[in-house]
Amino acid sequence: MIELSATKHIAETFRKEYAEEKGVYNYKAIKREKLIGFRRAEEAVQRIEKPSNLPRARSLGYKAKKGFIVARVKLRRGSGSHKRPRSGRRPKRMGVNKLTRNISIQRIAEQRASRKFPNCEVLNSYFVGEDGKYKYYEVILVDTNAPEIKADKDINWICSNKHRGRAERGLTSASKKARRKKALKG
Repeated sequence: MIELSATKHIAETFRKEYAEEKGVYNYKAIKREKLIGFRRAEEAVQRIEKPSNLPRARSLGYKAKKGFIVARVKLRRGSGSHKRPRSGRRPKRMGVNKLTRNISIQRIAEQRASRKFPNCEVLNSYFVGEDGKYKYYEVILVDTNAPEIKADKDINWICSNKHRGRAERGLTSASKKARRKKALKG
């Protein structure tokens, strides 16, 4: 048997959880319980102590030090609510079905987390899970005024003024990915 590092072991466990493999642990039941706990959260944007998927968070730039914040964001699934037009239209243009959001749900999660923590900048985010009603993302935020962040040469680039409002201006990787897809379509 090959010995795995802690990070690789955790990553493999998450792969099994999402693949719902049968084995020692009942991953389906564990994931279900976790999602029930997420849904019971009172706030839509909630600060958490540490990431639930540590390897994924670390690959996106998270470090376990002062100045890094992780927030779990709960978003309603689907294309959003659309009102039926009140004034006249031909029937084809009257509908409310098959209308989609202009920005991705992950980008909306990043923007909501950014609004909740105004002194922080969004570094990145990743998908955590979904149930019948909600999607859950974990957003990694960085406190740009923290001395630990300013001293860290790997992350202090985010402290400059040109990175202010990254989530709102579409500078995170989720936003760039969505813009790339839109450019290829149009």
